[in-house]
Amino acid sequence: MAKVILKKKIDASTSALGDVKSYARKIWLAGLGAYAKVGQEGGEYFQELVKSGQAVEKKGKKVVAEKIEAANSEIDEAKSEVSTFKGKVEVQLDRVEKAFDTRVASTLNRIGIASKHDVETLSAKLDELTALLERVARKS
Repeated sequence: MAKVILKKKIDASTSALGDVKSYARKIWLAGLGAYAKVGQEGGEYFQELVKSGQAVEKKGKKVVAEKIEAANSEIDEAKSEVSTFKGKVEVQLDRVEKAFDTRVASTLNRIGIASKHDVETLSAKLDELTALLERVARKS
């Protein structure tokens, strides 16, 4: 009877050990299967991410290009307005300058100070007289 009990215990131990080995093997195979699936689907998932990234990049570039174009358009409009305003300011400054020159010349004339034109005219006449006197002096 001791042999029967011992055989039952050994059979039970062997059976339990076989079950553990079988279960451990199944866990191992499940792990390998998961690794293979992740490897396969991971590559596909990576490609999907790349495609999504390219689409987002393309949209981003389009938005940036539109914003740059809008900004350049606004800058061109501002330049045009500044140019127009600059021209108007220059015309007004010319008018103010001419009015100032006229008033200063009028004031200097009233005080009796000769203008630049008057001085140049007198200088030319003086040159003519000097030349005439030199000719007369040579003849004598």
